[in-house]
Amino acid sequence: MNTTHQQGGFGQGNPVDGVWQIFDQFRAGFEKRAGSRVSRGDVRAAVLALLVERPMHGYQIIREIEKRSGGAWKPSAGSVYPTLQLLADEGLIAAEEANGRKTYSLTEEGREVADESKESAPWDGAERGNRFGAAAALPKAGSELAHAVAQLARTGTPEQVDRAVGVLDDARRRVYAILAED
Repeated sequence: MNTTHQQGGFGQGNPVDGVWQIFDQFRAGFEKRAGSRVSRGDVRAAVLALLVERPMHGYQIIREIEKRSGGAWKPSAGSVYPTLQLLADEGLIAAEEANGRKTYSLTEEGREVADESKESAPWDGAERGNRFGAAAALPKAGSELAHAVAQLARTGTPEQVDRAVGVLDDARRRVYAILAED
């Protein structure tokens, strides 16, 4: 095995470190292209859309948005909790504390606002081509691939690594072929 292969081509350390470095670059590049940031209006719309269905606490809201967007959007607590506070200040939601957790629900006024803005939730609309549409599966698929490659780099034999390199090279070519289609 050559030095570059043993070093992962990154000059030092474990080849797995190189795999994770490439994965981080992949993720950062995807986020720049696909847009990982959403507007405050999107968070607000998402919170209202979820609370129409049932009362939830902040962590449930975050998890539910992530689930409904297919993992493409996981808002931070730093965007969800201020939005909840703003909605409470506007009288659109009320918080009830139980077991050390605040559970939020729509007020009558909040329900009216949610009903008036019956536009679809931010995670809906793959057919309209929004950022949570078909491309939402790409980061997850890339992440799962990176995990498999990292595992192979840690535990695979040299023959398995060589076969995997061939598979990855073929996958790259096939992805570019998809882009080249009319």
